[in-house]
Amino acid sequence: MTEGLGIAQASSAIGLTAHTLRYYERIGLASEPPRGPDGRRRYTETNLDWLRLITRLRSTGMSIAEMCRYADLVRKGPATVAERRELLQSHRDAVHQRIEDLQRDLAVIDAKIETYDTTIDNPVTVPVSVTVRQE
Repeated sequence: MTEGLGIAQASSAIGLTAHTLRYYERIGLASEPPRGPDGRRRYTETNLDWLRLITRLRSTGMSIAEMCRYADLVRKGPATVAERRELLQSHRDAVHQRIEDLQRDLAVIDAKIETYDTTIDNPVTVPVSVTVRQE
């Protein structure tokens, strides 16, 4: 039996499309997984771990270009650890800033919902002027 997952299983496990996995391989963001005897991709746990990481980087707003830069640094080996850490630290700072922005946005939305809740709980009757047309 061939080890690893096929592309459909891997894409399902990671939450990406098969097209996206192939794209990531084509641009060098992910290394091409080993192939089984049938010539098809077989994603190992190591491949899946890497894909999980880059998926998280992408979902937190890292650009494809930055992700490719990170992948390139990883391929260059231990000499780039400090630079990789710096890149991730910078990204983490940006994520924290985005979270703060979202929390402020959420506070505004919550306040508006509270206003509506108050209005629903204590409706105010506003006189409505009705104009009747005479013919």
